[in-house]
Amino acid sequence: MRVSTIEKRRRTGPRMSMAACLLAAGLWGAATCAAAPPAKPWKPDHAEYIVPAGPGAALDLAARKLVQMMEQKGLVENMIVSNRPGGNTAIALNVLDQKQGDGNYLMTLTSSLINDQIIGSLNKKYTDYTPIANLLDENVAVVVRADSPWHTAMDLVNALKKNPGQANIAIATSIGNHIHVGIARPLKAAGVDVTKLTIVPFKSSADSMTALLGGHVNIVAATTPNLLAPMQTGKIRVLAIAAPERLQGPLSGIPTWKEQGVNVVSVSSQGVIGPKGMTPEQVAFWDHAIRTVTSTPEWQAFLAHNQWRSHYLDAAGEAAYLDEQFAATRSVLTDLGLAKK
Repeated sequence: MRVSTIEKRRRTGPRMSMAACLLAAGLWGAATCAAAPPAKPWKPDHAEYIVPAGPGAALDLAARKLVQMMEQKGLVENMIVSNRPGGNTAIALNVLDQKQGDGNYLMTLTSSLINDQIIGSLNKKYTDYTPIANLLDENVAVVVRADSPWHTAMDLVNALKKNPGQANIAIATSIGNHIHVGIARPLKAAGVDVTKLTIVPFKSSADSMTALLGGHVNIVAATTPNLLAPMQTGKIRVLAIAAPERLQGPLSGIPTWKEQGVNVVSVSSQGVIGPKGMTPEQVAFWDHAIRTVTSTPEWQAFLAHNQWRSHYLDAAGEAAYLDEQFAATRSVLTDLGLAKK
Protein backbone atom coordinates (compact mmCIF):
# COMPACT_ATOMS: atom_id res chain seq x y z
CA MET A 1 0.00 0.00 0.00
CA ARG A 2 1.27 3.39 -0.99
CA VAL A 3 1.62 5.94 1.79
CA SER A 4 0.58 9.48 0.99
CA THR A 5 2.96 12.40 1.27
CA ILE A 6 0.85 13.82 4.11
CA GLU A 7 1.01 10.53 6.00
CA LYS A 8 4.81 10.40 5.56
CA ARG A 9 5.13 13.86 7.01
CA ARG A 10 2.85 12.94 9.90
CA ARG A 11 4.89 9.84 10.71
CA THR A 12 8.34 11.38 10.32
CA GLY A 13 7.56 14.80 11.76
CA PRO A 14 8.31 14.02 15.42
CA ARG A 15 11.41 12.07 14.46
CA MET A 16 12.70 14.93 12.36
CA SER A 17 11.94 17.38 15.17
CA MET A 18 14.00 15.30 17.60
CA ALA A 19 16.84 15.08 15.06
CA ALA A 20 16.78 18.82 14.59
CA CYS A 21 16.85 19.28 18.38
CA LEU A 22 19.87 17.00 18.74
CA LEU A 23 21.61 18.78 15.89
CA ALA A 24 20.99 22.14 17.55
CA ALA A 25 22.29 20.81 20.85
CA GLY A 26 25.44 19.67 19.11
CA LEU A 27 25.94 23.02 17.43
CA TRP A 28 25.14 25.39 20.29
CA GLY A 29 25.34 23.22 23.39
CA ALA A 30 22.32 24.94 24.89
CA ALA A 31 19.27 23.31 23.29
CA THR A 32 17.11 21.05 25.47
CA CYS A 33 15.34 18.21 23.72
CA ALA A 34 13.27 17.24 26.72
CA ALA A 35 12.23 19.06 29.85
CA ALA A 36 14.87 18.50 32.56
CA PRO A 37 14.19 18.78 36.31
CA PRO A 38 15.56 21.99 37.81
CA ALA A 39 18.99 21.59 39.42
CA LYS A 40 19.07 21.71 43.21
CA PRO A 41 21.01 24.61 44.74
CA TRP A 42 24.51 23.63 45.84
CA LYS A 43 25.09 22.92 49.52
CA PRO A 44 28.00 21.29 51.38
CA ASP A 45 27.78 17.62 52.29
CA HIS A 46 30.84 17.21 54.55
CA ALA A 47 31.86 20.74 55.52
CA GLU A 48 35.12 21.47 57.32
CA TYR A 49 36.39 24.78 58.69
CA ILE A 50 40.17 24.98 59.04
CA VAL A 51 41.79 27.20 61.66
CA PRO A 52 45.52 28.05 61.27
CA ALA A 53 45.95 28.21 65.06
CA GLY A 54 45.57 25.99 68.07
CA PRO A 55 42.42 25.49 70.17
CA GLY A 56 41.53 28.44 72.38
CA ALA A 57 43.33 31.07 70.31
CA ALA A 58 41.48 34.16 69.10
CA LEU A 59 41.19 32.69 65.59
CA ASP A 60 39.78 29.48 67.01
CA LEU A 61 37.19 31.29 69.14
CA ALA A 62 35.84 33.25 66.18
CA ALA A 63 35.77 30.19 63.91
CA ARG A 64 33.94 28.01 66.41
CA LYS A 65 31.39 30.71 67.15
CA LEU A 66 30.73 31.17 63.43
CA VAL A 67 30.32 27.44 62.82
CA GLN A 68 28.17 26.98 65.93
CA MET A 69 25.78 29.71 64.82
CA MET A 70 25.56 28.40 61.25
CA GLU A 71 24.61 24.99 62.64
CA GLN A 72 22.07 26.46 65.08
CA LYS A 73 20.34 28.26 62.22
CA GLY A 74 20.25 25.09 60.11
CA LEU A 75 22.51 26.53 57.43
CA VAL A 76 25.03 23.67 57.69
CA GLU A 77 25.08 20.29 59.36
CA ASN A 78 27.90 18.70 61.38
CA MET A 79 30.59 21.11 60.19
CA ILE A 80 33.99 20.11 61.57
CA VAL A 81 36.40 22.68 62.99
CA SER A 82 39.93 21.49 62.31
CA ASN A 83 42.91 23.16 63.99
CA ARG A 84 46.02 23.17 61.78
CA PRO A 85 48.60 25.50 63.39
CA GLY A 86 52.21 25.92 62.33
CA GLY A 87 54.41 26.74 59.39
CA ASN A 88 53.25 30.37 59.04
CA THR A 89 49.77 29.03 58.09
CA ALA A 90 51.37 26.70 55.49
CA ILE A 91 50.03 23.57 57.20
CA ALA A 92 46.45 24.86 57.05
CA LEU A 93 46.82 26.14 53.49
CA ASN A 94 48.11 22.75 52.35
CA VAL A 95 44.64 21.35 53.03
CA LEU A 96 43.06 23.86 50.66
CA ASP A 97 45.76 23.18 48.08
CA GLN A 98 44.67 19.54 48.01
CA LYS A 99 40.96 20.40 47.66
CA GLN A 100 40.85 22.67 44.62
CA GLY A 101 37.30 23.32 43.46
CA ASP A 102 35.80 21.68 46.56
CA GLY A 103 33.40 24.08 48.25
CA ASN A 104 33.14 21.93 51.38
CA TYR A 105 36.34 23.44 52.80
CA LEU A 106 36.80 26.88 54.33
CA MET A 107 39.67 28.43 56.26
CA THR A 108 40.22 31.48 58.44
CA LEU A 109 42.19 34.11 56.55
CA THR A 110 44.43 36.38 58.58
CA SER A 111 46.54 39.38 57.66
CA SER A 112 49.64 37.29 58.29
CA LEU A 113 49.17 35.56 54.93
CA ILE A 114 49.79 38.89 53.17
CA ASN A 115 52.70 39.80 55.44
CA ASP A 116 54.38 36.42 55.04
CA GLN A 117 53.95 36.57 51.28
CA ILE A 118 55.61 39.99 51.09
CA ILE A 119 58.45 39.03 53.41
CA GLY A 120 58.98 35.75 51.58
CA SER A 121 58.57 33.49 54.59
CA LEU A 122 55.64 31.71 52.91
CA ASN A 123 55.72 30.39 49.35
CA LYS A 124 52.00 30.95 48.82
CA LYS A 125 49.89 33.91 47.67
CA TYR A 126 46.54 35.14 48.89
CA THR A 127 45.43 35.21 45.24
CA ASP A 128 45.91 31.43 45.06
CA TYR A 129 42.65 30.95 46.98
CA THR A 130 38.98 31.88 46.64
CA PRO A 131 37.94 34.87 48.76
CA ILE A 132 34.64 34.25 50.56
CA ALA A 133 34.14 37.02 53.12
CA ASN A 134 35.71 39.40 55.60
CA LEU A 135 34.41 38.92 59.13
CA LEU A 136 36.00 41.39 61.51
CA ASP A 137 38.86 43.72 62.21
CA GLU A 138 41.04 44.03 65.25
CA ASN A 139 43.20 47.08 65.74
CA VAL A 140 46.71 47.56 67.02
CA ALA A 141 47.18 49.80 70.05
CA VAL A 142 50.29 51.56 71.36
CA VAL A 143 50.87 51.10 75.08
CA VAL A 144 53.33 52.52 77.62
CA ARG A 145 53.69 52.26 81.37
CA ALA A 146 51.56 54.56 83.49
CA ASP A 147 54.70 56.40 84.64
CA SER A 148 55.99 56.96 81.10
CA PRO A 149 56.93 60.53 80.10
CA TRP A 150 54.77 60.09 76.96
CA HIS A 151 51.16 61.00 77.69
CA THR A 152 49.86 61.17 74.12
CA ALA A 153 50.68 59.61 70.80
CA MET A 154 52.18 62.89 69.61
CA ASP A 155 54.50 62.97 72.63
CA LEU A 156 55.82 59.62 71.45
CA VAL A 157 56.03 60.75 67.81
CA ASN A 158 58.01 63.87 68.68
CA ALA A 159 60.46 61.86 70.78
CA LEU A 160 60.97 59.22 68.09
CA LYS A 161 61.45 61.85 65.41
CA LYS A 162 64.48 63.07 67.33
CA ASN A 163 65.83 59.61 68.12
CA PRO A 164 63.92 56.67 66.53
CA GLY A 165 66.00 54.03 68.25
CA GLN A 166 65.77 55.35 71.80
CA ALA A 167 62.88 53.10 72.85
CA ASN A 168 62.48 49.32 72.83
CA ILE A 169 59.17 48.50 71.12
CA ALA A 170 57.78 45.05 71.96
CA ILE A 171 55.61 43.14 69.49
CA ALA A 172 54.31 39.59 69.18
CA THR A 173 55.37 37.40 67.53
CA SER A 174 57.66 38.18 64.61
CA ILE A 175 59.38 40.99 62.78
CA GLY A 176 57.27 42.20 59.85
CA ASN A 177 53.95 40.80 61.06
CA HIS A 178 50.68 42.73 61.30
CA ILE A 179 51.44 44.07 64.78
CA HIS A 180 54.82 45.40 63.65
CA VAL A 181 53.09 47.04 60.68
CA GLY A 182 50.32 48.26 62.99
CA ILE A 183 52.71 50.55 64.84
CA ALA A 184 55.08 51.30 61.97
CA ARG A 185 52.37 52.65 59.64
CA PRO A 186 51.15 55.52 61.86
CA LEU A 187 54.68 56.37 63.00
CA LYS A 188 55.83 56.54 59.39
CA ALA A 189 52.86 58.74 58.46
CA ALA A 190 53.74 61.04 61.36
CA GLY A 191 57.30 61.48 60.08
CA VAL A 192 59.29 58.96 62.11
CA ASP A 193 62.11 57.06 60.40
CA VAL A 194 60.70 53.60 60.98
CA THR A 195 63.79 51.86 59.61
CA LYS A 196 65.62 52.90 62.78
CA LEU A 197 63.08 51.69 65.32
CA THR A 198 64.22 49.16 67.92
CA ILE A 199 61.75 46.29 67.62
CA VAL A 200 61.81 43.43 70.14
CA PRO A 201 59.68 40.36 69.30
CA PHE A 202 58.08 38.24 72.03
CA LYS A 203 56.29 34.89 71.86
CA SER A 204 52.97 36.47 72.81
CA SER A 205 51.43 39.81 73.67
CA ALA A 206 51.04 38.56 77.22
CA ASP A 207 54.83 38.22 77.40
CA SER A 208 55.39 41.67 75.90
CA MET A 209 52.99 43.22 78.44
CA THR A 210 54.86 41.50 81.26
CA ALA A 211 58.11 42.91 79.91
CA LEU A 212 56.58 46.39 79.79
CA LEU A 213 55.36 46.22 83.38
CA GLY A 214 58.77 44.96 84.45
CA GLY A 215 60.51 47.91 82.80
CA HIS A 216 62.33 45.77 80.22
CA VAL A 217 60.75 47.56 77.24
CA ASN A 218 59.38 51.07 76.82
CA ILE A 219 56.48 50.49 74.40
CA VAL A 220 54.18 47.65 73.48
CA ALA A 221 52.20 47.28 70.26
CA ALA A 222 49.36 44.80 70.69
CA THR A 223 45.84 44.06 69.50
CA THR A 224 42.93 45.19 71.63
CA PRO A 225 41.95 41.90 73.33
CA ASN A 226 45.30 42.07 75.15
CA LEU A 227 44.67 45.46 76.76
CA LEU A 228 41.75 44.91 79.07
CA ALA A 229 43.38 43.07 81.98
CA PRO A 230 46.46 45.32 82.35
CA MET A 231 44.27 48.43 81.95
CA GLN A 232 42.26 47.36 84.99
CA THR A 233 45.40 47.42 87.12
CA GLY A 234 46.06 51.06 86.23
CA LYS A 235 49.69 50.29 85.40
CA ILE A 236 49.58 51.03 81.67
CA ARG A 237 48.59 53.96 79.47
CA VAL A 238 47.16 53.36 76.00
CA LEU A 239 48.29 56.21 73.74
CA ALA A 240 46.39 55.38 70.55
CA ILE A 241 44.46 52.75 68.65
CA ALA A 242 44.74 52.49 64.87
CA ALA A 243 40.97 52.21 64.38
CA PRO A 244 38.69 54.24 62.09
CA GLU A 245 36.73 55.51 65.11
CA ARG A 246 36.78 55.01 68.84
CA LEU A 247 35.96 51.56 70.11
CA GLN A 248 33.14 50.90 72.53
CA GLY A 249 33.01 49.70 76.11
CA PRO A 250 36.17 49.71 78.23
CA LEU A 251 38.25 51.13 75.37
CA SER A 252 35.91 54.02 74.53
CA GLY A 253 38.23 56.47 76.26
CA ILE A 254 41.22 55.65 74.06
CA PRO A 255 41.77 58.12 71.18
CA THR A 256 42.49 56.95 67.66
CA TRP A 257 45.53 57.99 65.67
CA LYS A 258 43.21 59.96 63.40
CA GLU A 259 41.95 62.02 66.34
CA GLN A 260 45.53 62.95 67.12
CA GLY A 261 46.33 64.18 63.63
CA VAL A 262 47.73 61.01 62.03
CA ASN A 263 45.31 59.85 59.34
CA VAL A 264 46.09 56.14 59.48
CA VAL A 265 43.89 53.13 60.13
CA SER A 266 45.79 49.89 60.58
CA VAL A 267 43.86 46.69 61.07
CA SER A 268 44.39 42.99 61.34
CA SER A 269 41.48 41.24 59.70
CA GLN A 270 39.91 37.85 60.07
CA GLY A 271 38.27 36.63 56.89
CA VAL A 272 37.28 33.42 55.17
CA ILE A 273 38.81 31.78 52.10
CA GLY A 274 38.25 28.55 50.24
CA PRO A 275 40.21 26.44 47.77
CA LYS A 276 41.07 27.76 44.36
CA GLY A 277 38.46 27.07 41.68
CA MET A 278 35.29 27.25 43.74
CA THR A 279 32.14 27.80 41.66
CA PRO A 280 29.93 30.91 41.91
CA GLU A 281 27.18 28.71 43.40
CA GLN A 282 29.49 27.51 46.16
CA VAL A 283 30.64 31.05 46.96
CA ALA A 284 27.03 32.26 46.98
CA PHE A 285 26.01 29.56 49.45
CA TRP A 286 28.70 30.53 51.94
CA ASP A 287 28.09 34.23 51.44
CA HIS A 288 24.45 33.74 52.38
CA ALA A 289 25.27 31.54 55.38
CA ILE A 290 27.99 33.78 56.79
CA ARG A 291 26.08 37.00 56.09
CA THR A 292 23.04 35.59 57.89
CA VAL A 293 25.05 34.77 61.00
CA THR A 294 27.13 37.94 61.14
CA SER A 295 24.07 40.18 60.91
CA THR A 296 22.59 38.83 64.15
CA PRO A 297 22.69 40.60 67.55
CA GLU A 298 24.34 37.48 69.00
CA TRP A 299 27.33 37.78 66.65
CA GLN A 300 27.61 41.52 67.25
CA ALA A 301 27.62 40.93 71.02
CA PHE A 302 30.34 38.32 70.58
CA LEU A 303 32.50 40.84 68.69
CA ALA A 304 31.87 43.56 71.26
CA HIS A 305 32.90 41.25 74.09
CA ASN A 306 36.25 40.65 72.38
CA GLN A 307 36.71 44.30 71.34
CA TRP A 308 36.54 43.34 67.67
CA ARG A 309 34.98 45.53 65.01
CA SER A 310 32.38 44.15 62.64
CA HIS A 311 33.52 44.47 59.03
CA TYR A 312 31.59 42.15 56.77
CA LEU A 313 32.52 42.04 53.09
CA ASP A 314 31.28 39.62 50.47
CA ALA A 315 33.59 37.78 48.09
CA ALA A 316 34.04 40.67 45.66
CA GLY A 317 34.51 43.15 48.47
CA GLU A 318 37.01 40.88 50.19
CA ALA A 319 39.06 40.45 47.02
CA ALA A 320 39.32 44.23 46.56
CA TYR A 321 40.09 44.72 50.24
CA LEU A 322 42.92 42.19 50.15
CA ASP A 323 44.46 43.96 47.16
CA GLU A 324 44.28 47.25 49.05
CA GLN A 325 45.83 45.75 52.18
CA PHE A 326 48.58 44.09 50.16
CA ALA A 327 49.63 47.40 48.62
CA ALA A 328 49.58 49.27 51.93
CA THR A 329 51.44 46.52 53.78
CA ARG A 330 54.06 46.15 51.07
CA SER A 331 54.77 49.87 51.23
CA VAL A 332 55.46 49.74 54.97
CA LEU A 333 57.47 46.51 54.83
CA THR A 334 59.52 47.98 51.99
CA ASP A 335 60.29 51.01 54.12
CA LEU A 336 61.27 48.66 56.93
CA GLY A 337 63.62 46.83 54.58
CA LEU A 338 61.71 43.58 55.04
CA ALA A 339 59.91 43.17 51.71
CA LYS A 340 61.30 40.46 49.48
CA LYS A 341 62.57 41.86 46.18
